[in-house]
Amino acid sequence: MQRFIGRKRELRVLSETLGSVTAAIGSARPGRCILMRGRRRVGKSSLVEEFIRRSGAPSVFFTAAGGSAEDELEELLDAVTTSTLPERDLFAEEAPQQWNAAFRLLAQILPDDRPSVVVIDEVPYLMDRVDAFEGMLQRAWDRLLSRKPVLLLLIGSDLSMMEALNDYDRPFHQRGREMILGPLNPSDLAEMLGLEPADAFDAALITGGLPLICSEWPQGASMWDFLSTSLSNPISALLVSAERSLAAEFPPQAMGREVLKAIGTGERTFTNIARAAGGIAHTTLTRATELLTAKRVVAAELPLSTRPSKERRYRVADPYLRFWLAFLGPHMAEIERMRGDLTLARIREQWTAWRGRAVEPLVRDSLARLLPDQGLPTAPAIGAYWTRSNDIEIDLVGADREPVARQLLFLGSIKWLEKAPFDSHDLAALHKHRAALTGEPVPLVVVSRSGVTCTGPQAVYGPGELLSAWQAS
Repeated sequence: MQRFIGRKRELRVLSETLGSVTAAIGSARPGRCILMRGRRRVGKSSLVEEFIRRSGAPSVFFTAAGGSAEDELEELLDAVTTSTLPERDLFAEEAPQQWNAAFRLLAQILPDDRPSVVVIDEVPYLMDRVDAFEGMLQRAWDRLLSRKPVLLLLIGSDLSMMEALNDYDRPFHQRGREMILGPLNPSDLAEMLGLEPADAFDAALITGGLPLICSEWPQGASMWDFLSTSLSNPISALLVSAERSLAAEFPPQAMGREVLKAIGTGERTFTNIARAAGGIAHTTLTRATELLTAKRVVAAELPLSTRPSKERRYRVADPYLRFWLAFLGPHMAEIERMRGDLTLARIREQWTAWRGRAVEPLVRDSLARLLPDQGLPTAPAIGAYWTRSNDIEIDLVGADREPVARQLLFLGSIKWLEKAPFDSHDLAALHKHRAALTGEPVPLVVVSRSGVTCTGPQAVYGPGELLSAWQAS
């Protein structure tokens, strides 16, 4: 069996929550609920399966499939009757025909003297397909399930719908504790794949930290070896995971998918995205970008400075999807006819330039986890600055708030090249851009893949220091 990597914090939270259920046995409401959300294929189900395996608690794991209310109820019946709940046979005998009755019978067969786990996966499907599902769930929890020593795990991949489940004006408000599951982080990848810090960041940009893709990366293999193997296999997880996620979230006719493709191929401004998506209307593009940002698939960012700006830019939020849209999705035909070598050559040609921009959000996230450090203060906001003409671009801007800051805390540059360290020419350019943004002597920070050959920056970070930010998690 493959070794389970990472997720130590999440496993600890789940274990501690189940422990609180055990400690509350005999009280009026020993039940606990967790609302778990995360992008598709990020490993939510496998995390819960691993937790259940380690806990040894009787459990039922039901996954909604997006069918009708009647079909989903049949699937729930099957999940319970094949579960490890001790009274599961009773569920098969009575075969409830309504969701209210199913929740009632489920509560009835849960043990009273020991903790159990009930998992409902892909909850947004039920919210969408089953009339008044949230209300029925709320009543079942308040009147029945919470009175049993059970840990109820509600899981979903549609981030906006899972957030809405806990909104103050929704029936299930404050019934559950929220858990957000992100991808495997660079430190997890370094451990799992046996990679050096810089190579672990490359792996994060390619795989997005998605466990299914990472599981196909041989221990110690180089990025190019992994890509060569994956591109020669048309059903590799690297190739098919994105298409499956897109198909689940965006039907083929959805304009959001066309807009996402435009952003994924490198277009960042509203005007250029509209042109690349076929010259779509302003209102159509607005709806599409709002949908994509609401689903957390796309990030819409403004320059971070002390002055307001309307120069919004868009980027694909998930690194793996960004890589797939840039290099793999547009060329699936050649990969399927076994010419992945052409795709690999194209990646080699464009990799350095693409990686230089793609790594920036990951660097910012790393710094946010590291600070305060090297004399730099904690920064409530870390972003970037640019002008419409791009004559001034600053990779790192730390500030007290965003998008319009009261105070700039530091400015910095990212140089992520394999054989070119950050030098005095780069520092001079950074000084010039700082002077164009502010007259204050704001501290300067440098992030370089290949080191620094000049003096002057207040703080310097390389791949090793950035990786350490994730090791503390």
